[in-house]
Amino acid sequence: MAANLFLIGLRGTGKSTVGPLLAERLGLPFFDADAELEATAGRSIREIFAAEGEPPFRDLEEKLLVALIARGPAVIATGGGVVLREANRRRLSDSGRVVWLTADHATLWQRLQNDPAGGRQRPNLAGGGMSEIEELARQREPLYRSVAHLTISVVGRSPEQVASDIVTACSDSSSTKAR
Repeated sequence: MAANLFLIGLRGTGKSTVGPLLAERLGLPFFDADAELEATAGRSIREIFAAEGEPPFRDLEEKLLVALIARGPAVIATGGGVVLREANRRRLSDSGRVVWLTADHATLWQRLQNDPAGGRQRPNLAGGGMSEIEELARQREPLYRSVAHLTISVVGRSPEQVASDIVTACSDSSSTKAR
């Protein structure tokens, strides 16, 4: 694979779990954009939101995306809100294959309940709980759909199965907009 492979989707879809598996199978480096952003900023995303608000965070996220793309071919797990900016959507589409990981709201809720670290590190963006998942899905799913070359449901599937499906689909050059 000669280009970047971006994983997009809501929090809890497994981008950070599937990404390293994909990178290993494809022989590419892996970058978790949220982890990279926190390391660069020296604080958690929740702390950045609390201190500065969402617009400054989105500025940092955009700069980081540019830097990660410049590093060359890699598997990149993006933050869930990276698609909110049109410039980022264009960068994703222009710089590689975009894979949208999806799950129903109940599955996402269960996964987030089982990830105690996620709640401490990530801000509530729409009130928390199931209502947050529903609101973020309403806002972001059309944006994810607009840039995705491939859409993969993670429901009832292991990260290894999801990674295998992505590798298979990406090696098939005829699946440019597979759903």
